[in-house]
Amino acid sequence: MKSLFTPLLLALSIGTANAGNPVLPGFHADPEILYSNQTGKYYIYSTTDGVPRWGGNYFTVFSSPDLEAWTEEGVALDLRSNVDWASGNAWAPAIIERKEGDAYKYYFYFSGHSIDANKKQIGVAVADNPAGPFKDLGHPIVKDSPVGRGQQIDVDVFQDPTSGKYYLYWGNGYMAGAELNDDLLSIKEETITVMTPPGGTLQTHAFREAPYVFFRNGKYYFMWSVDDTGSPNYHVAYGTSDSPLGPIKVADPCTILVQRPEKEIYGTAHNSVINIPGTDEWRIVYHRINKNYIEKAKGPGYHREVCIDPLEFNPDGSIKPVTPTL
Repeated sequence: MKSLFTPLLLALSIGTANAGNPVLPGFHADPEILYSNQTGKYYIYSTTDGVPRWGGNYFTVFSSPDLEAWTEEGVALDLRSNVDWASGNAWAPAIIERKEGDAYKYYFYFSGHSIDANKKQIGVAVADNPAGPFKDLGHPIVKDSPVGRGQQIDVDVFQDPTSGKYYLYWGNGYMAGAELNDDLLSIKEETITVMTPPGGTLQTHAFREAPYVFFRNGKYYFMWSVDDTGSPNYHVAYGTSDSPLGPIKVADPCTILVQRPEKEIYGTAHNSVINIPGTDEWRIVYHRINKNYIEKAKGPGYHREVCIDPLEFNPDGSIKPVTPTL
């Protein structure tokens, strides 16, 4: 069988990562984290990085019992051999676990480059185990931009604990959301909502990509990335809403994760969030630019690494600024 890794990526990826940032060995980006009730472990799914012009073709999955030691489980989904409609550009996955009868199912949403449409579209694959193997549905479920521009990438999936309904979010240059049908394999087209947070600048909250949604104490939190993924200024802003489809009220202050150049920490963004089961402890999982590739000529936008830090709240529910650590 042909290896799924180049020798360089293999050397960077094999083995177990220890506590401390970055938490995964080698280059990975756009981290999505899941806690599996089936296995009692945490899982991180990522864009394979270190490939020129974001040309990775597969998603890798790592597992951990404690959010500190991470073990590579292998390839969750390879677009070259398992997704007929896509030619590559395996980007920014999202996953959700659902108990169906006595078993669990895992729905893995991802973007890839459509062969027929010659643009980025969003698909879904399903597995019985959080590490896969995942079986692709056979066609994309989000094909077009609801605003007529921007790529269909950076998907997020969320279950509303108040209604039990599931929602999908995506966008690049705009933010969209929609309710999923009960099969979790298609969206309710009539519910597609453009949710782009209003206003902002590259220094504050102008929406670029990577929407992420979670719920805490009756409030819906929306997080997103600002500026370009290759910029040291790439950072995370947030807002809140009373509804899973907005409108979003931008927080003040809104920036919660930004570079620390004095510590050689750059381009901190594109995040997911995890609540430690049974507690009100939270973690933010994000990528940053490897400090040795910060110069534009070295491709900072595709030399990223995955980190985890505490996510804390003020008494009024606002998010405290995150301190990215080494």
